[in-house]
Parts: sequence; structure tokens; C-alpha cells
Amino acid sequence: MDKLSNMSVYVKVVEMGSFTAVANYMDSTVGNVSRAVSALESVLDARLIQRSTRRLAVTDAGRRFYERCIKILADLESAEAEASNAALKPRGTLRVHCVPGLARQLVTGAVLEYRKEFPEVTVDLMLSQRMPNLLEDQLDISILIARTLPDSAYVSQKIGVSHCVLVASPEYLEEHPAPATPADLCDHQCLLLGTVDYMRDEWQLKSNSGDATFAPSGPTFSVNDMDAMAVAIREGAGIGLLAGFTAIEDLRSRKLVRVLPEYHTYERNVYAVYTSRQSVDAKITRFIDALKVRVGSKLASTAQELIN
Repeated sequence: MDKLSNMSVYVKVVEMGSFTAVANYMDSTVGNVSRAVSALESVLDARLIQRSTRRLAVTDAGRRFYERCIKILADLESAEAEASNAALKPRGTLRVHCVPGLARQLVTGAVLEYRKEFPEVTVDLMLSQRMPNLLEDQLDISILIARTLPDSAYVSQKIGVSHCVLVASPEYLEEHPAPATPADLCDHQCLLLGTVDYMRDEWQLKSNSGDATFAPSGPTFSVNDMDAMAVAIREGAGIGLLAGFTAIEDLRSRKLVRVLPEYHTYERNVYAVYTSRQSVDAKITRFIDALKVRVGSKLASTAQELIN
């Protein structure tokens, strides 16, 4: 392996923290990965990584060398992209992760519109509640809903803002008078949504007149998927939280009714997260642009309609 190849392997070792993970990612062997790092250490006459049976630790010299490697490899990637026109024309395979509810309601449509404009791009869309490891899972971009993102080496762009509102079916409200205050919710069957960013046992509500926290109790129905929650609410099972982008059409058609309409959850940001900091491939940049136009605009119009 030449020096640039060894540098690429070393960067992945620092980022992934494991020889085995890098070997799997690069379809290589642990021995090859270890030899690449050792070859660099031999040339530099410096220890880059301290090895033990349990963990790897990057040395100070190793950290400084990693930062230089990032810049060198990014410059090389940029030069190659310019030569191949990849920085200008989207093509190849775009691997995308998205949380399920947002994918079903908005992102899938954005993907189809994107492919009409850029038919040379194949899009693989993976749905999961939890944020994946983009490097290990070989994904280009992740679309998430969160109050804030944890610190990481990833790059993020904000696509828009989402809120949840309380809703019920007309049939349920015919049998159970609508609550007038958050405290009245204790007299109702409250359905619990438990996703990465929503706690099952506490509703944090916001309004122009003040905030409220309600803790549902007693036997109930609980689910970790927004669309499954929508089905339960439409069937008259009780009152529950739905994201505005999931609830909006049923509210317009009167299949669902707002409960405590002056209240909604705190806003959650919709983020596009990716790994590259420099020379981002055109298929990624154009896709993020498409998300901002199609998904971002729909989120904005939904919030304007639902949030007072």
C-alpha cells in the first residue's frame, strides 16, 4: 500500500476507533489495517496510536497527523472530483437514512422529485428511528428530527422545523368531552408516542399563554411509530401527539380534530447530517437543496397553519 492509501486507512481508524471496524468497512483484513498504520509510524518515526487489547488511543502526534491527513486527502478528493466532474453533475448511488414518519410523509416525495431532475442517481432510502453510524453503515446522509444534535464530527444543515399537536377522532370526542385545560387530560385515554426524541411518559406543551407538562397515567396504548399512532387515533382509541406533517391532511378532511388547539410541543429541528466537510459530492449537495425546497417549505406551511 502506498503512503496515500495508508493515510486513508489511518484516518478511518481514528474516526471509527477500531481496526476491525475499518477492516469491515474497507472489505480488508485487520492485519492489513494494522500494517498500514505501522508503515506510517515507521516512516514518521513516531507512535500515532497506542494499542491495547481493549481500546485504541490516538497520541498527540497522531492527532496532529490526522488533521494534516484530512486536509491532504480532501485536496486530493477535490482534484479528482474536478477531473471527473463529480462535483458538478450528480450521479452514482446516494444512500439516505431517514426517520420513518418524515420519510413516509415528505421525504419519499422529495426523493422522487430529485430523481426526476437527476436520473443518473440511484437513491437507497433506509428508514430507522435511530441515527446510524454513517461511516460504518456506508450512508451518505441522515435526515433526523431533534431538539439539538449531539456533538460529532458530522456536518449538519437545518432543513426546517416540526411540532407535534394533540389530536383525537370526532368519534372519540363525541363520547368524551374535549378537555378545556391540560389538567383535564387526566380524564382521558392518552396514547403514548415513544420515539428517540419524544418521551412516552411526559408531554411538554407550549402555548402563547404559558407552558404545561402533563404525565399520562393508567393503562394505555404505546407505540414508537408516528404513522401507527395516527391509525390508533383515527380508530378512536384516545388522544395522542402527532407531528404536524402527519396530522395535517386528516385535520383538513376532519378525520381528526385538534385537542387543546392553543397548545403544541416545543419545536424540533429537521436536520440533514453528512460526513464530508470539503469537496462534498454533487449528489449530496443537490439532494440537500431539494430537501430545503420541498420538505422545508411544506414544514413551514404546516407550522403556519397549525401553530398560533
